[in-house]
Formats: sequence, C-alpha cells, structure tokens
Amino acid sequence: MYILSRIIPILILLFFLNGCQNGKLFKRSDIKDNPVNVEERVQKNIEEGRGIRFGKLGGGGGTFDFASSNNLWRATVETLDFVPLINASYSGGIIITDWFNGGSEDNQNRSLKITVKFLSNEIRSDAVKVDVHERICNNQNNCTTQLIKSKVSGDIKLAILKKAAFMEKSKVADTVKKNKKKRFVPDD
Repeated sequence: MYILSRIIPILILLFFLNGCQNGKLFKRSDIKDNPVNVEERVQKNIEEGRGIRFGKLGGGGGTFDFASSNNLWRATVETLDFVPLINASYSGGIIITDWFNGGSEDNQNRSLKITVKFLSNEIRSDAVKVDVHERICNNQNNCTTQLIKSKVSGDIKLAILKKAAFMEKSKVADTVKKNKKKRFVPDD
C-alpha cells in the first residue's frame, strides 16, 4: 500500500509532463504564428490535433440561454414591472414578487403575491406556471395566506407568452434584416 501511494503521484506527474515539448512547460509563440481571432485559433488547434471540442459530446452541446437573451424571462420581468420583485433567480427558474395591494380601495387588508416558475425556455403554453397567493389580514394583524385560483394568473401567463412571442418574432425579423444587408451589399 505504501508503494502504491508513492507510485500513483509519480505516474500522474509523468502523464501531465508527457505533453511538454523538450522538457519545457510553455512554448514561446509569436503573433504571426497564431491567429488573433478566437474561432480561427480554435480551428487551427483542432486541425493540428492539439484541441478538443466538447460541443457534440453526448448527442449535442447544451443550449445556454442567459437572462438577457431569453425572451420568456425578459417578457416576464417586463410584464411584472408594476410590482417590486423579491426573488428573480434565473438559474433557479423562478420570479417572486413582493406583496402588493391587489384589492380595491375599500379593502386595504388584502395583498397579492405572484410567483412565476419557468418549466422550459421555449415559448409555449406549458413553459411557465403562474401562481397567485392572497394574504388577508384582520385589524389585529393576524394574516391568512392561500393560493388562489383566479383569472388573474391566466391573464398574467397570457400576457407573458404574448410579449415573449412578440420579442421572438422581432428578434428573428432583425436577424433576417441584418443578414440581408450583409448578403446584398453592393461592391464598389
């Protein structure tokens, strides 16, 4: 056991040093030998057998959408801009609003809270789930909270989906317009 604990680290070290050229860890490079553009450099390294691409591993690379590029997320934030948010976790796929007065002027003891859960990044009817919670407090500040099934959650979900679809459509139209400009630039 003692011998194995000494040999394994040496084998690991030899494995890592095996790729070194002439015993040097770093090879000095000149800018004329390496392309400046990242994509060209990656392609050159792959062609020379010095690179690995994980993009197609496991049946295809993952799609990484970020909050600024995800139309469903942006549409939700814009739809709920009338109330402060207490939790907006893109990686968790949830947006929770703060309590706000959802009742009429004569019923100041009623507050609502909206929770939007993202089940998919695709713009479709089952991609988001909207829950509306109601809190009713009496004069002694004793409150009861419950999930309510109302038309409001359906209206909010519909507004989010409409806005997201509009954003997606305009993004596609802008991309098409930009590509047409690139393709049909007259030569002077």
